[in-house]
Amino acid sequence: MANSPSGESVIHRVVRILAAFTDDSPALHLRELARTVGLPVSTVHRLVAELEVEGLLVRDDSGRLRHGHRMWEMASRGSRASSLREAALPPMEDLLNHTGNHVSLGVLEGTDVLYLERLAADDATINITRIAGRLPVHGCSAGLVFMAYAPEEEQERFLNRRLEKLTPDTVTDPERLRGILADIRRNGYVSMAGIIVEESSGISVPIFVEDQRAVGAITVIVPRGEEQLAVTIPQLQFAARAITRRLGYEPTARGMQRRSEPRPR
Repeated sequence: MANSPSGESVIHRVVRILAAFTDDSPALHLRELARTVGLPVSTVHRLVAELEVEGLLVRDDSGRLRHGHRMWEMASRGSRASSLREAALPPMEDLLNHTGNHVSLGVLEGTDVLYLERLAADDATINITRIAGRLPVHGCSAGLVFMAYAPEEEQERFLNRRLEKLTPDTVTDPERLRGILADIRRNGYVSMAGIIVEESSGISVPIFVEDQRAVGAITVIVPRGEEQLAVTIPQLQFAARAITRRLGYEPTARGMQRRSEPRPR
């Protein structure tokens, strides 16, 4: 139900307020918050007061607002993302130790890849992924993996969108993208160099569950020109199968089959 002359609901305003806090601006004074969301200070003050009562926002010693722990608590309960992250962490840690490269776990969220986990290697190449950060589907290897295994109508929507050229190597031509998606389905992986950071390459494989549905993608970020696919791809695929098993599925001739009992963790 709308609660303002603009037709904007209270829930929409609350979401805007909560979404205003970012990695770059994790804490905001009330007036800063009002400017960021484009709402009157009085309106923001009223909504913030209720969010503070519920523990969704808290104030630090300087009086700035930030997310409260209850935000994390509520988001973690029963979350499929939380279950996937829990299943993926041990194989990701093994992959980090064996490759010495950054490792990330992403899921598809609209037209973006949302990153659930990121393990960093100190001396590796540039990696701009962040936990709870997003990258556009066409600008990361994980996104292209998701599109390769997406339903045909979703692929067509993707191929017919106007895609931003993020670097000189970002692929935006629909026919080239069709070829890349076909290669991913045939080979089971993708390696893309410099499509969002010119110095780095992303190598991704899907994490499958039932009906060959890709619920996630696991990626290693390596210095451009040092992909070593003959070594890296088997390690990535081994990690992806380990995650699938930890989610309670086993490979079969027709894809993935759910176990009658989940594997103990």
